[in-house]
Amino acid sequence: MLIRSLASKSFVFVLAFLLPNCTPAFGQLEYERDPINYSATAPQDRVARLKEQLDDGKVDLDYDVTHGYLPALMEYLQIPTSSQTLVFSKTSLQRHRISPRSPRAIYFDDDVYLGWVQQGDVIEISAVDPQLGAVFYTLDQNNASSAVIKRQTDHCLLCHASSHTQRIPGHIMRSVYSDASGLPVFSSGTYRTDDTSPFAERWGGWYVTGLHGRLRHMGNAIVEGRISPEDLDREIGANITDLTDRIPTSRYITQDSDIVALMVLGHQVSVHNQLAAANFQGRTTERDSEAMNRALERPVDFESDSTRSRYASAAEKLVEAILMVDEYEFSDTISGTSSFAKDFEVRGPFDTQGRSLRQFDLKRRLFRYPCSFLIYSDAFDGLPKRIRQQVYSRLWEILTGADQSQQFAHLTTTDRRAILEILDETKQDLSQSWNSRKK
Repeated sequence: MLIRSLASKSFVFVLAFLLPNCTPAFGQLEYERDPINYSATAPQDRVARLKEQLDDGKVDLDYDVTHGYLPALMEYLQIPTSSQTLVFSKTSLQRHRISPRSPRAIYFDDDVYLGWVQQGDVIEISAVDPQLGAVFYTLDQNNASSAVIKRQTDHCLLCHASSHTQRIPGHIMRSVYSDASGLPVFSSGTYRTDDTSPFAERWGGWYVTGLHGRLRHMGNAIVEGRISPEDLDREIGANITDLTDRIPTSRYITQDSDIVALMVLGHQVSVHNQLAAANFQGRTTERDSEAMNRALERPVDFESDSTRSRYASAAEKLVEAILMVDEYEFSDTISGTSSFAKDFEVRGPFDTQGRSLRQFDLKRRLFRYPCSFLIYSDAFDGLPKRIRQQVYSRLWEILTGADQSQQFAHLTTTDRRAILEILDETKQDLSQSWNSRKK
């Protein structure tokens, strides 16, 4: 056994993708004020609960000579090994240990991300807290006698609370032009990686294993010179299924950097950030509304046009992210090299017809039913009530076809009906919200 615990196991997941040379964002301290109080508030995410158990001596993680606490941590958090993705650009906290020969490994699930490097001093951890968004931790790899997790609220936020994350604590997944040493050529620009990203701009500085036909990406390739790095040879990195000639794969938990895992990673990083933004905006709107009502001696529950507009704006951005508006359409079939797709799909939940929002398409788009599985997450359930109500209202309008606006034209009548039926059976509070509309 890798774990000795007096408590039951729980699920968790992680990512800490730090970009170097970042500067603090203007106005970033808004999240340190009421009602958020980011640094002063004790997080309630799964890593926070594991940290408390470790500190109290209720849990002990075994130490592995090769990987340190990584195997035990993954087992405790139930993070699948098939989620491994490898990034070789020097774009994180321990960049001095990262290169094309020794990439950083990222492991993840729905609400936690882990970053591990060979001979690294720490395991980088990012967890999604229902009220705080991204919360960052490190686990000391040099202390083999006792696993110690520390929350980080300073250096991580220089980049993870910047314009890349809407100026609130969040996650970052970027594509860069990387040279032979792993250094990004920032003068040539970087690209955000999410559902909307053109395939040709994805995964620069990352290893990618999988088949994707005629589609081309930036992964597996390095720039040959700094004069015109934009002339990256995308052909050399295409349709790679084996990395053994590029890195010593035996040093990693698995030998893959699965293309399907990479796509899911980009999707959920983006949606996690939008969930946090909607949460923060909803809570600050409620604060401001209460203050204005007191000042104007209005009823406590009075909502002005401005207040309703702010709630609607925050909810609309989240709805667009959940329904994958502007998703890049594939021109060829994609398949991974690991068991990630199977491991991911089997988790459901499924409706009575055996359908799930976790089922993949991989021919034209990422998911068979373009609605994010993160609608089942604690982060979604933790949204302020007015934001959640507005999201449910908009989903009903869109999925029933009452809203036929162009931004949702990617959803066919069949798509809308299937998503509505799946959610109606598998998302209890949403179904309850829709009941009055069905009459």
